[in-house]
Amino acid sequence: MRLYSGPLSLFSRKVEIALCEKDIDFERVEVAFTQDEGYRPKHPAVAAANPKGQVPVLVDGDLTIFDSTVILEYLEDAYPAPPLYPADPRGKARCRLVELDADEILFADVRRLLYRTEPPLADAGHQKARQEEGQRGEKGILAHYRRLEEQLGTRDYFCGVFTVADIGMFMTIHYAVRTNGPPLDAFPALAAWYRRIATRPSVARVVEEIAEADRRLSSPLSP
Repeated sequence: MRLYSGPLSLFSRKVEIALCEKDIDFERVEVAFTQDEGYRPKHPAVAAANPKGQVPVLVDGDLTIFDSTVILEYLEDAYPAPPLYPADPRGKARCRLVELDADEILFADVRRLLYRTEPPLADAGHQKARQEEGQRGEKGILAHYRRLEEQLGTRDYFCGVFTVADIGMFMTIHYAVRTNGPPLDAFPALAAWYRRIATRPSVARVVEEIAEADRRLSSPLSP
């Protein structure tokens, strides 16, 4: 099995965590990336497999698939033990909704902070506009944290046991943390959950690798 992954791609890292949790051997192909150019030029295998030209791309025998959600669902079907989704349809639907929340709702505001790891723009006006967008992102993230704190409640995991919901949500919140987003201190249940997930070996390895990639690839964090 081969996974085309980006060093700072949170969506690729979701898949890597799942592969490790399922104890699946895989070859990781790290696609070239810089903060100035992103993934340009596109890796030819990724460009051929994914019309968006984005990682992750998974190759399992004669099957090539892309998109982290599609890949995670495939892994669950093809390699069901240990499970990373609840068994019952309602629980599985709730799990998928939390992952979607992380990827498309929370990440919409986290994305506004990612400029902080990139070189500052030469145009002061454009740089100021990015900073103002980042401030809007922080306000949105705080609102999401309040909502997620209530949703998590007293449970250790979003679906009662460790699932894809926790993988997806952890990675998006981790990217808020790594870009100096709002602290989790005011949300004790969410903060405890974050620390709990971070101690899993599969997750701890990914967090350390992202930190190492930041040392190689990222500019000092902008305000």
